[in-house]
Amino acid sequence: MSKGCIIAAVIGAVIVGVLLIGFFIYQSTYNTIITMDENVKAKFGNVQAQYQRRADLIPNLVEVVKGYAAHERGTLEAVVQARAQATQTKVDLNSAESLKQFQAAKGSLSQALSRLMVVVENYPDLKANQNFLDLQAQLEGTENRIKQARTDYNEAVQGYNSYTRKFIVNIFFG
Repeated sequence: MSKGCIIAAVIGAVIVGVLLIGFFIYQSTYNTIITMDENVKAKFGNVQAQYQRRADLIPNLVEVVKGYAAHERGTLEAVVQARAQATQTKVDLNSAESLKQFQAAKGSLSQALSRLMVVVENYPDLKANQNFLDLQAQLEGTENRIKQARTDYNEAVQGYNSYTRKFIVNIFFG
């Protein structure tokens, strides 16, 4: 074998090696992005599940309050309407407008619930009702779960965004 052939074979092997290393780095980076993207979607699913749990508690809460605060009809109707709007709002994680609508609907429901709790303060018998106390405890627990789920979601999005905006990743996948 001639010296030129050996050099060509070594150069060819080096090129193939570099290409293989590049391919494995590319594949690993792509797989990481996909995994992080799926994690973001799962975390948002957890947020939605907690909001749904809260929405499912509201009809029971409204029914208990109705018995004590029948003349607070406007507040009760506002809660029911806000719940209906919140549960009908669908979200697309790739649309900023869709996310804004989703957050607005959930925010309206939170405000309506806050107004309901202010009304409850005027009814000491209601505050002592065991069904109300149980529902209130469940609602408070759900609010804590929503907060935690939102925190987890925000952390997942931050990690995803940080990773995908890195120089090399952004060059290949940006």
